[in-house]
Amino acid sequence: MSILGNKWFKFGVVLCIYLLWALWVESWWLLLGVPVIYDIYISKKVHWAFWKKKGVEKQTKVVEWIDALIFAIVAATLIRMFFFEAYTIPSSSMEKTMLVGDYLFVSKVSYGPKLPNTPLAVPFTHHTLPFTRDTKAYSEAVHWPYKRIAGTGEMKRTDIVVFNFPAGDTVIVGAENPDYYSQLRSEAASIDYLAREKGIVLPEGKAVELARKKIWEENKVISRPVDKRENYIKRCVGMPGDVLEMKNSVLYVNGVPEEAYPGLQHCYLVRTNGTPFSRDRLKEVIGLSYDDFAGNGDTYWLHLTADMLAKLKAMPNVVSVEKMMDGERIFPYSPCYAWTRDNFGPLVIPKKGETVDLTLDNLPLYERIISVYEDNNLQVKDSVIHINGIPATSYTFKMDYFWMMGDNRHNSLDSRYWGFVPEDHIVGKAYFIWLSMDKDKPFPLNIRWNRMFRFIH
Repeated sequence: MSILGNKWFKFGVVLCIYLLWALWVESWWLLLGVPVIYDIYISKKVHWAFWKKKGVEKQTKVVEWIDALIFAIVAATLIRMFFFEAYTIPSSSMEKTMLVGDYLFVSKVSYGPKLPNTPLAVPFTHHTLPFTRDTKAYSEAVHWPYKRIAGTGEMKRTDIVVFNFPAGDTVIVGAENPDYYSQLRSEAASIDYLAREKGIVLPEGKAVELARKKIWEENKVISRPVDKRENYIKRCVGMPGDVLEMKNSVLYVNGVPEEAYPGLQHCYLVRTNGTPFSRDRLKEVIGLSYDDFAGNGDTYWLHLTADMLAKLKAMPNVVSVEKMMDGERIFPYSPCYAWTRDNFGPLVIPKKGETVDLTLDNLPLYERIISVYEDNNLQVKDSVIHINGIPATSYTFKMDYFWMMGDNRHNSLDSRYWGFVPEDHIVGKAYFIWLSMDKDKPFPLNIRWNRMFRFIH
């Protein structure tokens, strides 16, 4: 008998791999699996492969298929959990760096895979069972705390990152977009406006209370654990401790203008001499996506990179081009912060272990961190901030936080709308495009051959 067929050799190889994995995960509970491995290869007291007939060397085709299926499910689940996961770009928020229809692999080992909060789940699903609207594909009977094991590196500024949507903890079933908190603010603003039209001034917080009651009465509202929230992809532009400021749509990080990425887009108001644009022609000539085209006649709103802008200006029917400035109010949605999408800050990104002074003015910046992400009881009583029942004038952060923004700056719902991204929401790094298909073209013309098998930088 060769050494490869020796049961002790097989046991030794499997045991070494298993112990290395246990060391990587840093969980001594996994040592409970050592006796199981010993029994499978050496003692054979327990019939672990219960779907097989014991003592029968030649199994039926059905049993062989079950055997192969179980192995495939276990192997794929471990790969998806610890190494990489497939992902698709669903929206144009990262144009022209990442395109709608890009299929990519997200590396879990780049920053270190995080263990699932809800380990009991249906394989190959995220939060909902296929062909259902709200049937959970996971169980919360077992809940693990946040833990990230060692990776090959750390996140860097400008990395393109996949993360769990921070505002996705509460979801209106069947009306997920815009998110629950955006709908709550909109409903509260509508209630407040109608009240003022009738000459009624509502007490502070009353409009939000009424809006919340209405939404919960008229809809099915559910909550989701961190690892079962929607996956988003954006560029990390702010690291823990960074100071961010946006001036006239230009982002400054620690006082320095950000790097001009080739795929960075802004919205421009374009006027023509009356000769209309053809969106098919613009797609062919300058690479404009249908999603980034709006307008008709002699007035258009187009999302363009610097290179696309130069090509557009050279067109004979273009009369003027003006960069748009957006006055839409953003995070933290407080009268103390008159920030807009194109002008905000300075804003310090929270860093683990650092302490910030708390006031009623700056509390809107940190209240979600304190109460939701770091699980404290936050209340304001008689203008005094209380954390876990104790008056507080400062707070020390327990996690690192990041600021994520889309490269399509005027067509991206990002940190400007829902604030900081906690470290326990980070899924992995966008690593490799293996397929890219243009949704605006028919098959096979929609295959973007030049984007396939490309590493993401």
